[in-house]
Amino acid sequence: MTSVPIDVPTGSASRRAAWCAVWLLLASAVLAVCGASVGSTGFDSVLRMHGDPVAWQIVWDIRLPRTLGAWLAGALLGLSGAVAQGLFRNPLADPYLLGSASGAALGGAVAMAMFGVSPVAAQWMARIGITGMAFLGAAGAVVLTLLLAKGVQHTLRLLLAGVIVGVVLGALRDLVELASPDILQAMQAFTLGSTAFVGWAACLLMAVAWALCSVVAWMLARALDGLTLGEATAASLGLPLMPMRVGLVAAMALATGTAVAQTGLIAFVGLAAPHLVRSIVRVTHERHIVLSSLMGAVLLLAADILARWLLAPQELPVGVLTAALGGTYLLWLMHRRTSQGGHYEINSCQCKWNKRQHRESLDIAGH
Repeated sequence: MTSVPIDVPTGSASRRAAWCAVWLLLASAVLAVCGASVGSTGFDSVLRMHGDPVAWQIVWDIRLPRTLGAWLAGALLGLSGAVAQGLFRNPLADPYLLGSASGAALGGAVAMAMFGVSPVAAQWMARIGITGMAFLGAAGAVVLTLLLAKGVQHTLRLLLAGVIVGVVLGALRDLVELASPDILQAMQAFTLGSTAFVGWAACLLMAVAWALCSVVAWMLARALDGLTLGEATAASLGLPLMPMRVGLVAAMALATGTAVAQTGLIAFVGLAAPHLVRSIVRVTHERHIVLSSLMGAVLLLAADILARWLLAPQELPVGVLTAALGGTYLLWLMHRRTSQGGHYEINSCQCKWNKRQHRESLDIAGH
């Protein structure tokens, strides 16, 4: 006798997931139009762009790449957050757990100290130097985490190694800033997060990284479904967990490192996007990763537009806005759980996660 796991998107769940993807794509299109229209000159530049070279430059060279860059960075963070939560079997996991954020910040600080530039510099070589060093720092942090954890087979050891690497690299970044105090203002812009300096080249890089990471994560999503049942159960299902974990960690590191290198540290997008998707529809990780990526793209693009519009012609750092909105969302979620008579603690979310996955393990074993 066979049975169907709870999260297999059959019937209404599958249609709901499809509609969710359609609505997220429609929201992305609407927000893209808004992103091309928000700025110091407003919608007037869009109307005059075909006959005015200045308006064309404003829309084509500044607003559109920034809008697309925000969408792609959010997509990368949403995908990475979904992989992290599945890999660590914890709904509170975020993309920065392997130390990539601290590594990217350290790389950016070293680049600024070496080149004597800031993110607002117009020279192409300076810009490539900062983003390249930030990406190398993120990749180096993940490699160091893997070395300390002695591979990816022990999830808890990997998590602890990531926390340690993040703290150590954060301290090294502070030392670099103390040695070069002239980069403090530039580093503040990097750590607060901004999409203001994203160009077409950065968009192309993020698009390639997103396509690659999406394919890898989608192909290895079965491992995440198996890991939610526990190590022993996943192994008994015949899944090659070791190579699958390596591929998932690589996809997560590449997605996070690419996004952070281009936009700085943007909080809560990778954490909130998978939660919002789960609140709408319950599906397997194959669909969950795709939907979380689209949700992250919509969240960051909406936040970037809001950051540009609230104090126009000045703007807020988008990382500050996502942190404020994300923290408010989590507080509201805690309040809702508490008002419903539950005791919403950090472990309660994990307990509910584990109970649901235990029920699924019985179904999959029968299947």
